[in-house]
Amino acid sequence: MNRNFLGDTTVLLGRSLRHIARSPDTIITTAVMPIAFMLLFVYVFGGAIETGSDSYVNYLLPGILLITIASGISYTAFRLFLDMQGGIFERFQSMPIARSSVLWAHVLTSLVANLISLVVVVLVALLMGFRTGTSVLGWLAVAGILVLFTLALTWIAIIPGLTAQSVDGASAFSYPLVFLPFVSSAFVPTASMPGPVRAFAEHQPVTAIVNAIRDLFAQKPIGSGIWTALAWCVGILVVAYQFANLTYRRKIS
Repeated sequence: MNRNFLGDTTVLLGRSLRHIARSPDTIITTAVMPIAFMLLFVYVFGGAIETGSDSYVNYLLPGILLITIASGISYTAFRLFLDMQGGIFERFQSMPIARSSVLWAHVLTSLVANLISLVVVVLVALLMGFRTGTSVLGWLAVAGILVLFTLALTWIAIIPGLTAQSVDGASAFSYPLVFLPFVSSAFVPTASMPGPVRAFAEHQPVTAIVNAIRDLFAQKPIGSGIWTALAWCVGILVVAYQFANLTYRRKIS
């Protein structure tokens, strides 16, 4: 069964990746908005924002990376919705394939596409002056957090992809996720925020994840913050995975 699952997932992953290769504009579109935010905040607002950092692009990049992921997973819901509407799921059910491989193919496709978008954003940040002296292990830790965050949001995206009644409904769920970094430490320190907003910002997952990535780039000692970030990522991933699979089982039953 495991062999069938891996083989079926690989075949379906190849199918999804071929679709992306034929439409690279989805990756370009995913990267354009975060890059536009980065250009706007660094070159227009950056001089007016006090962060305590010598380089605002260094301060800003972790939040922009999360926005890139939040923007990219909307395409996962979109592609899944099109498969549902096109009847491809019914055809897959009549074939001797592992049912869970259908969802995992979409999830892994999202992971690959988002990682490509993240690389593009980091390259642009380097051109804008982003610098870090972190080690290879530091980069691997950052990559691990981003992979977990991508998987967590992708499994959330699976739910509207399965249940939406329209294309707009399948994609619109990502708007609050894109907005969430704006009410966090991604753009400004939370200490500068009004009381209620600050309380929310300091206790939501994006702030913990952004701070952990920022500390890794700045080569600061790893404290409890990184474990808080990992706990948020894993917690969201586990809950989203359970709800997505429950929704899928109801949909195909």
